[in-house]
Amino acid sequence: MLKIWGRATSSNVQKVTWLLDEIGLAHERIDIGGPFGGNREPSYRALNPNGLVPTLQDGDFTLWESNAICRYLANRESAHTLYPTDFQARADVERWMDWSTSMLGPALHAAFWGLIRTAPADRDLPAIRASAVKTGEALSIVDAQLADRPWVCGNRFTLADIALGIHSYRFLNLPWPLADATPVVLPNLLRWYARLGERPAYRRVVMIPIV
Repeated sequence: MLKIWGRATSSNVQKVTWLLDEIGLAHERIDIGGPFGGNREPSYRALNPNGLVPTLQDGDFTLWESNAICRYLANRESAHTLYPTDFQARADVERWMDWSTSMLGPALHAAFWGLIRTAPADRDLPAIRASAVKTGEALSIVDAQLADRPWVCGNRFTLADIALGIHSYRFLNLPWPLADATPVVLPNLLRWYARLGERPAYRRVVMIPIV
């Protein structure tokens, strides 16, 4: 059976487990990292030298990096609606997956860390405000992409929606202090988010308390 190393509340782990739920692929998930620890132990570092999550074990094959794992699993299961075989359509999906890692995730990081992982008395409110603005600007790009289509890459739900849906949930559900709420208007993204919320796998894996 496939093994996924990583705690359920990790955004990068959720990316993988959401995909697994969508395609109905049996797996074992092992809590590691965060409050569970263990990710710095030599035995885990032998699997993933970065000491991060997630890590996939498929028999004697081990893979880390969440986007790479998602692509591998989609290929493994021939989930071509999620990960097209046409090279241009596939590149479009990959573009948004990688953008979520290079731009959207980093933009949100300071706000997530400040609001969830930091005591209120120790919060850096200017950094949280700046993060809210940066994330709103990034999601405005997604909002524009969604102006004429139901899903990020067109008429079908793909890995791009999975990658972007994780961070969008956090942005829309962080406990923003009123004074720090971002004024960005994202009508197309909100309609897309409502469609994500209709997917049972999204509700099970992603729409859980943010910790």
